[in-house]
Amino acid sequence: MELRRDVFQAIADPTRREIIDLLSNQSMNLNSVAGHFDISRPAISKHIKILTECGLIIIKQTGRERYCKTDLHKLQEVDLWLNRYREFWNKKLDALGSYLERQDDADLPKDKNHLKNK
Repeated sequence: MELRRDVFQAIADPTRREIIDLLSNQSMNLNSVAGHFDISRPAISKHIKILTECGLIIIKQTGRERYCKTDLHKLQEVDLWLNRYREFWNKKLDALGSYLERQDDADLPKDKNHLKNK
C-alpha cells in the first residue's frame, strides 16, 4: 500500500527542511546532498524520496548521475494555510497594542501629580 504524502509531512522533519534549503539555490547530485549531513546515504535517500513524493524535489537523470532540484510551488499550500493564522494573530496583536496605548493614555494624568511629590 502506497502512502499518500503531503507538503506538511515534508517540512515536519528538520533534515528535510535543511535539504530543501540546501537545494533551493542549486541543483545537486545525491552524493553532494548526502555529503552535507552526518547521517547515512540511505537515510538521505529516504528523505529525498519523501520530498519527491510530496512534489518539493524533482530528480533529473543526467548520464549516470541523479540531480535534485527544488520545486517550491508546493510551499504555497503551506503559505495559504498559515495566512489564516497570520491574519488572526495580527488582529489580536493590533487589538493588544490599542489596549496598551489606551492604558498609557489613561495613566498619564495620574502620573503628573505623582511626579510633583518627588
